[in-house]
Amino acid sequence: MVIIAGHIVVDPQQREAYLAGCVTVVEQARSAPGCLDFALTADLVDAGRVNVFERWATQADVEAFRGDGPGDEQGAAILAAAVAEYDVAEVRPLT
Repeated sequence: MVIIAGHIVVDPQQREAYLAGCVTVVEQARSAPGCLDFALTADLVDAGRVNVFERWATQADVEAFRGDGPGDEQGAAILAAAVAEYDVAEVRPLT
């Protein structure tokens, strides 16, 4: 399993528009083969922060979906990013 997590920073006044522009990407990801979870969410404390969380069955699934990354318009809106991939060896459910 692969987890992608972190955050991106956008102009606080543009965050809602940025997220609205990501709806199709989230829908596409969630229906992609191997996608176990995909979320881009507004941070509750920092007005310019968008939290990123993705969970995929395999690295190949990530790469097949990701392609070339964000589109030009989305990429231009990102002021900073701190996102990383994690290979998960074991899962321990908490429920």
